[in-house]
Amino acid sequence: MMYAAPEESSIVSSASIKRWESLSFTSTLYLRPILDALLEPTPDLLHDELRLGLQEALVNAAKHGNHLDPHKVVSVRHARAKGYYWWIVTDQGEGFKQPRACPCPSVDMSLADASLVSDCGRGLYILHQVFDQVRWSENGKEIHLAKQLRRSPVMTPGFFIRLIESWWRRWSSVTVRSA
Repeated sequence: MMYAAPEESSIVSSASIKRWESLSFTSTLYLRPILDALLEPTPDLLHDELRLGLQEALVNAAKHGNHLDPHKVVSVRHARAKGYYWWIVTDQGEGFKQPRACPCPSVDMSLADASLVSDCGRGLYILHQVFDQVRWSENGKEIHLAKQLRRSPVMTPGFFIRLIESWWRRWSSVTVRSA
């Protein structure tokens, strides 16, 4: 996967979003309330997956970017636009020297080959598995993350009842005709 500025290859440019929410916190690893706030507008079915990815991005910013300096702040802007959830995490550190390519294995590949994961780092691997888009700013102090909202195959109770009723009508009419 190639790394680029967010606008270069994004399906929806993060710069095109009109309304951003934001929050900031001092560099800490106590992230539960921050993650809860960031996940609040997202669908419940995505919470576990997104919590893992966002936690990784926030820990990287606080620990590696700001070196847990309580005088430095991690800022997060977030929005929903055109079927995507966006997060932009910014730290006040020296910047991340992003690799030109990350040979992270796909979801289908076995994790037995640890060399692939260690080459790009466990954190980068997690980010690429959770998010549909992962982009860094030129100075390496900002990461843009995007998750596309897809229709869920999970059935709601109402949908399930309507499905059973339609099957019942078909089955009942076939049974009555054949009798």
